[in-house]
Amino acid sequence: MQLSRRAVLGAAGAAALVTMAGCSGDDEPDDGGKAPDYSANREGAMDDYAVGKQFTAKAPLTFPIMMYSNAAYPYKESWLFFEELKKRTGVTLQSTVVPGSDYNQKRSVVVASGDAPLIIPKTYHPDEEAYIASGAILPVSDHLDLMPNFKEQVAKWKLEPDLDGFRQEDGKFYLLPGLHEDAWQDYSLAIRTDILQQLGLTIPKTWDDLHNVLKAMKQAHPDVYPLSDRWSTPPQPGGNNLLNLVGASYGALAGWGFQHTAWDDGAKKFVYAGATDQYKQVLQFLNTLVAEKLVDPESFTQPDDQAKQKFANGKSFVMSCNAQTLVNEIRPSIKNIPGATVLKIPVPTGPMGETIYVSRLESGVMLSAKARQSKNFVALMQFMDWLFYSPEGKLFAKWGIEGTTYTGSVEDGSLKLASDVNFGGLNPSGTKNLQVEYGFFNGVFVYGGSTKLLNSQFPKEELAFQEVMNKRTNRPQPPPRPLSAEEREQATLWETGLKDTVYQQTLKFILGQRPLSEWNAYVSELKGKNMDKYVEMVNGAYQRYKKAHG
Repeated sequence: MQLSRRAVLGAAGAAALVTMAGCSGDDEPDDGGKAPDYSANREGAMDDYAVGKQFTAKAPLTFPIMMYSNAAYPYKESWLFFEELKKRTGVTLQSTVVPGSDYNQKRSVVVASGDAPLIIPKTYHPDEEAYIASGAILPVSDHLDLMPNFKEQVAKWKLEPDLDGFRQEDGKFYLLPGLHEDAWQDYSLAIRTDILQQLGLTIPKTWDDLHNVLKAMKQAHPDVYPLSDRWSTPPQPGGNNLLNLVGASYGALAGWGFQHTAWDDGAKKFVYAGATDQYKQVLQFLNTLVAEKLVDPESFTQPDDQAKQKFANGKSFVMSCNAQTLVNEIRPSIKNIPGATVLKIPVPTGPMGETIYVSRLESGVMLSAKARQSKNFVALMQFMDWLFYSPEGKLFAKWGIEGTTYTGSVEDGSLKLASDVNFGGLNPSGTKNLQVEYGFFNGVFVYGGSTKLLNSQFPKEELAFQEVMNKRTNRPQPPPRPLSAEEREQATLWETGLKDTVYQQTLKFILGQRPLSEWNAYVSELKGKNMDKYVEMVNGAYQRYKKAHG
């Protein structure tokens, strides 16, 4: 995401704070203007921690963490990652392990109950906003003076405007996001290139091209749904990646990219994303593909395993992928089909032309508000800064231990996996998987980084994909529109009904269970769920922000 979400502003005093924070990138005091007092919270902390310094606690520490267990590399307490992390930092992570399929729901329950571990990763903005009013999560921007690597990267990569979109009415942000040096696109579509060759077809460059490719595939293989997709994440309609990709190319926010409001640059105001003409065009396009039996209607409801099985059995030829799933799942699954080949294609373009819509801020980490009272709070922030934001911590989290799992350097491009280690197709002869066997390159700990570090994880074919995508213009993110605490509470109530309506009707429109001739009736239903009041409130927040910032 690439898959993003967003934030919101209020009173003049808070606006002034936002201006100061947004421009300087410095920490904001947590007690109304005075510098934070950490005198009771320094146990285990380093006195001289700084950029370029390895964090090592003065005494052994244990920090509780909510641990997302990925089905592709299920959690193991015995991973070398944890052993080496303890050796380098003196920190033991006490994991509350949650299967990925249950993670969001479990996170909501434990945060709301006040029983959340101190470290809560795998959080996508604006999911953190649901926990702000209760005081359950820490305003991390109050404590950036303890995170020198974070501050340096924000300044060096000019990420202050991006972070402004995470700030709330109080001028603070509550999520530590992954920071990327440059925008990059990972998710796309995998296509059976041997089928393209058999039919004399070329790789589709636009969504209209893809439509024609799917029709040719259907004509040659009438018993096949050419595209059968994956990544259904209830309560959202399935096909979240497909919706997101098509949506971005039409200038709409859909699927994983859905947000309640979208910025209308022509009108200079926010509009409701699920009611725009662009959103309707996305649904019309996908409805056409379903109606012509080019897209499997089960794409929007089926479990991942079912979608992957269809591709593996030659019952589909196109499905969503990213760099890792292409190499780790999709390509191995078709080995039993003689002559079968598959490629991750550049994202097809649409009405928005050769552009992408990608934030340089990634999902990230929340901290429980309880952390601020811990005698080890300073050490916790130093540890987080080193692991998630220092170049050394990022290299460790991604690649592991030099001489054991990799050799060489990121900076000179010589980095390569050890001879017996494989990841992402970089070393096919390796018998040990970097993630499964060792616990490195785990999505719980790997966020953002330099473009050189990013490129180090890609085989040649993915670098070629990135080269094509990097030539596209990244469209600007919307301006900030932080809501007050009272507005945020009201917005949360309205969002539930609006989101349910959008998700349910999106699925019905795509599957043809509701004709698009009823679009206006659908928009009226959204109005009945307080759509207009919601948009008015967001635009009011934007106007306040704009006035405060001149």
